[in-house]
Amino acid sequence: METKKVRRAIIAAAGFGTRFLGWTKSMPKEMLPLGTKPIIQYVVEELVSAGIEEIYIIGSSNKRAIEDHFDMPNSDLLENLRAGGVKKLPYIEKIESIANLADFNYKRQKGPYGNATPITTAAGNIGDEPFIYTFADDFFKSNNGKGRTKQMIETYEELGGSVLACKKITDDGEYDRYGVVAGEKISESLYDVATIDEKPGKKAARSNLASVSGYLFEPDIIKYLVEAQEVHNDDDGEFMIQPVIQQMIEDGYKFYAKEIVNATYHDTGDVTEYYKTVFSFMMADEEIGEKLRNHARLVLSELENS
Repeated sequence: METKKVRRAIIAAAGFGTRFLGWTKSMPKEMLPLGTKPIIQYVVEELVSAGIEEIYIIGSSNKRAIEDHFDMPNSDLLENLRAGGVKKLPYIEKIESIANLADFNYKRQKGPYGNATPITTAAGNIGDEPFIYTFADDFFKSNNGKGRTKQMIETYEELGGSVLACKKITDDGEYDRYGVVAGEKISESLYDVATIDEKPGKKAARSNLASVSGYLFEPDIIKYLVEAQEVHNDDDGEFMIQPVIQQMIEDGYKFYAKEIVNATYHDTGDVTEYYKTVFSFMMADEEIGEKLRNHARLVLSELENS
């Protein structure tokens, strides 16, 4: 099947991170550290590794730190590093490489509260091409080098249509946190979506497959979202993509659910999950992981004996 190249991505990054106050009073939650990088950099690097060239980060007035992070380093920082001699040169290369990951564009979110608004905010920049839509604080960490976006693109190139990144639900509370998709099983990790229900709860859920972290959309969804936004009002609640996806399915558009394989899902927008992710990443770090694991054993032993 002949398909258009997927070159663009939209990252939703306009939230205030209220669950992380007071860190996030002055710092975007997407810039919270995860190892030696901010969370959003893992999202960006995964997109770039799959061939994404243009990234639109949809933020708000308090997200300037994200723009600065992906910009070229300022002259004061470069002067300081150069003064450090040869041993500091790798740091210059490192921070310059971050700015060169992709063509970064920033827009302030405009429109009603909800996960559909970042797409309508960037609608004029997408054109008639398929695109990736994802969030700045949750992601899949690949175990074999083939990340979430690459797996979605491969599905799109094979079948066309739009693709939802999914995971199996492992905790009953996830039925109240994620959209749940159901439909005909095509292969071990691929489904033809018939329904998508946002946060249905376990009793009402039609499957145990959660739509999380990423979407590959064909461009027609923009037309549907713009029309939906025109008639949306505050009494309708949040402006969400899930009802629009369901409407498109009923109108004959194809949506596929791709269970992301050989990867671990991390939701760092949740405080507990953020700390669990930090712990997992640091325990696996090649430089300090062994020391931290030994320290963790010591702490656990002290707690057990206290």
